[in-house]
Amino acid sequence: MQTTQAMKLVRKQFLISPSQVKKLNRLARDEGTSVAEMVRVAIDSYNPDTAAISDLDAPELIELVSKSLKEAISSTKKANRTVDKALKKLSKGIL
Repeated sequence: MQTTQAMKLVRKQFLISPSQVKKLNRLARDEGTSVAEMVRVAIDSYNPDTAAISDLDAPELIELVSKSLKEAISSTKKANRTVDKALKKLSKGIL
């Protein structure tokens, strides 16, 4: 990532809540950086593909993991059957 001196910066104005201001100030102080840098880092780090998952409650997350695991198990079983068939054909000299 480029340093702020090397980047061309554009001034933007955003409305945030007082609690968000306090949180930004605390995070910047704890990190030893500016609030503006914290915002730039947050924007650079944001990934909309993972943001939806982080908003899930525990039961929703468990359901998502369970569904994904079931799909992975099913896919693995199918792949294992395909490999077993190929191995049988190989052992019989068919392939």
